[in-house]
Amino acid sequence: MIDAHPLHEEIVSRFAEMSPQLQAAARFVLENPRDVALLSMRDQARLAGIAPATMTRLAQFLGMAGYDELRARFHDAIREQDNSFAEKARLQIQNQALEGDVALASRMFAKLAHQIESLSRLDVLQSVARAADLLADARRIYCLGRRSCHPVLWQFNYMMSLLGERATLLDGAGGTGTDGLAHARAGDVLFVMTIDPYARETLEICDYAHARGLKILAITDSEVAPVRDIADVAIFAPTDSLTFFHVVTPGFALAEVLASMLAGRAEMRAPEMLRETDDHLRALDTYVAPSRRRRD
Repeated sequence: MIDAHPLHEEIVSRFAEMSPQLQAAARFVLENPRDVALLSMRDQARLAGIAPATMTRLAQFLGMAGYDELRARFHDAIREQDNSFAEKARLQIQNQALEGDVALASRMFAKLAHQIESLSRLDVLQSVARAADLLADARRIYCLGRRSCHPVLWQFNYMMSLLGERATLLDGAGGTGTDGLAHARAGDVLFVMTIDPYARETLEICDYAHARGLKILAITDSEVAPVRDIADVAIFAPTDSLTFFHVVTPGFALAEVLASMLAGRAEMRAPEMLRETDDHLRALDTYVAPSRRRRD
């Protein structure tokens, strides 16, 4: 919940002046401030059971040019509240003491299952299909993830490495991680994951790549995320958590699905490339043979 509701007093004081439809929109805004900040106007209207135009009329009734201005106020309020790891940990300790470890673990797994299931919505699947087309058409795919997003893009890059040399992970010792972009061309793809709190370096690299003509594919957590304005395709993944740390499990799922979808494209020549990978791994005796495992 947003502690300081940006429009609470104004909505309450003028509620009686509103038509029934405007009152329904106003009630939704009052009761769902986080959804107002993060969801599209169309999604909010659907949840409120009203026409999208009603949300615009509400904003105009309250003296704003349009609904984007209203939503921006809520987004700013979210960013200004205390989202520090320490504060979230303090709240987790309180809740965990009340409900116990087993109950917390159960609720966490249930929430993760719901978040993964939400990725099967038609709008998300359509975005995933567009993303797969973008990646399949790319000469090179540059993978960028900083901090908690790093393992998601590492996993995608690792899966792609089994299929050849199309992907490059922008990560390296001594501050050389972005050197791979020196050889990037217009039409290549920067595949990035960026979530709140947004890493400054990630956004700067996205702006640089966009200026050079690269396509931007982003996994992010909000339609108002900073990368949204320059992303050619954006896939929204939930990150809210019951603990002090946001979750990246939905991002992992999206990255693995995309890599698997690419392997199914004929132009990727997956059987041929994976046969070479299998030969390489056998030559180095990388894995324990099944017969040896059985004897042990």
